[in-house]
Amino acid sequence: MTNSIRKPAVAGRFYPGDEESLRLTIEQASENIPTHKKKVLAAVSPHAGYVYSGAVAAQTIGQIEIPETVILLGPNHTGKGAPVALSTATWEMPMGNVPVDQDLARDLLVETDYVEEDELAHRYEHSLEVQIPFLQMYQPRLSILPLSISHISYPVLDEIGLALTEVIQRSGKDVLILASSDMTHYEPREAAEKKDHYVLKKLADMDPKILYRSVTKHHISMCGIMPVTIALIAAIELGATRTELVQYTDSGAITGDTEQVVGYAGVLIS
Repeated sequence: MTNSIRKPAVAGRFYPGDEESLRLTIEQASENIPTHKKKVLAAVSPHAGYVYSGAVAAQTIGQIEIPETVILLGPNHTGKGAPVALSTATWEMPMGNVPVDQDLARDLLVETDYVEEDELAHRYEHSLEVQIPFLQMYQPRLSILPLSISHISYPVLDEIGLALTEVIQRSGKDVLILASSDMTHYEPREAAEKKDHYVLKKLADMDPKILYRSVTKHHISMCGIMPVTIALIAAIELGATRTELVQYTDSGAITGDTEQVVGYAGVLIS
C-alpha cells in the first residue's frame, strides 16, 4: 500500500481550484434539492466540467445520504496503467485531503486478481476526481475506494462486481457505490437522446449483461459502461431492485450547439 499523495489533475479547469469558489459553485448547482436524503446502494453521475454536467451531478449526489465510505468506479480515458487500477494514495483536493479506505483496498486485492494497485491510471484521470467535491459537501469524514476501469469483458466485470459485494458485506460498513459516466458523445441531440434513453431503459431493467451487450453491440459512446455495469452487478447482489432517473440533459443546453452534444444522466439505484 502506497503512502503517496495523488495531486488534483483537473482542479481549476473542470471545477474551481480553490475551496471557497468550489463550495459556492456546488451550492448554486444544488438549489431545490429535496431536504430528505435517500438511502441508495449505488448511483451514476456524470463527469464533465461543472459548467456542463455539474448541475446533474449536484442534483444526483445531493439527494443521497452519503456514507463515510464511497467506492468510486470510473472509466480510464488516458489509456495509462492497469486495466482495473486501484489507487491507494491519499487524494489531495481543494476541500481537503481524502484518504483511501485501506481495509477495503487490501481485502479487494485479495478477493480478485483482476484488480491491481496502480497509481498511473489515476494520475491524469478526471472521471473520479470530479465526483469527490460533491461527496465532500455532504460527508466531511469521506474515505474512498477509487477504481479506474478500461474496456474489459463481461465475465471480468461480473467477477469485480461480485468481489466488491463480498468486500462490502464482510466489512459491515455502510458503503455507496458511485459509477462515473457521461452518455453519448458528439452526436446530434436527437440521436444522442434516443440512444441515451434506450440505455437508461436497459439500466432500469436491472439486467447488467443486457445493459453491457446493448451498449457494446450498438456502439453507443457511453464512456462509463464498464463502471456502470460493475455498479449494477454489485448493487443487485446487495439487494437493489430499481433505478430512478434524477435528471438528463446534454452539453447543448449550455453551449447552444445541438449538432455535437454529450449526454449527461444522474441515476439512483436502490
